[in-house]
Amino acid sequence: MSRPVKRARQYDSSRRQAQARQTRAAILEAAHARFLERGYAATTVSEIAAAAGVSVETVYKAFANKAGLLKAMFDVAIVGDDEPVPLEQREMVARIQAEPSGRKKLEIYGTAYAERAERAVPVQLLVRDAAASDAGAGVVLDQLNEERLAGMTAFSQHLHDSKVLRKGVRADEARDILWLFTAPEVYERLVIERGWSTRRFGTWIAQQLTAALL
Repeated sequence: MSRPVKRARQYDSSRRQAQARQTRAAILEAAHARFLERGYAATTVSEIAAAAGVSVETVYKAFANKAGLLKAMFDVAIVGDDEPVPLEQREMVARIQAEPSGRKKLEIYGTAYAERAERAVPVQLLVRDAAASDAGAGVVLDQLNEERLAGMTAFSQHLHDSKVLRKGVRADEARDILWLFTAPEVYERLVIERGWSTRRFGTWIAQQLTAALL
């Protein structure tokens, strides 16, 4: 008489993945609060781990090192969540690409950029300041600058291919103008220091880009 065959217990990884994402979110939230409150150099990974309710090893396993945690914190700030969807695949980009009017493209962009800047610029400024004395933060700063330039290159090429740029404005010139207006220092001066609202800043960005490019 043959024995009944035992079926291998199927491992449901969905619960473990959900727990891992919750842990990651808790670490990022703790890092965000402490980095912005105390500064990058003054905050230790141990403090972040304790605030998140996890071990130091868990933090290093998820983010490799303190600089990796800083970069992940920015990535969440720039898109507003921790979903594995690049910025160029977000709904805002699709709206811009589908819009035939150059002016409306820049209006959509200005509004969306101002909302992102409200979350992301404080982190960018944190990275900038930390990079002055920390090599790891310096690497992160270089990454942020490279990613921003790549984004502006893609956007300027889209505007060029859509034939909405003013005659004589080349794609590389449009890229540099976009690069200038999206520098975190512009937001820092007008919103953080001069008290502009996010809405006013977004409208102004769209107006300035329209005047410079269309």
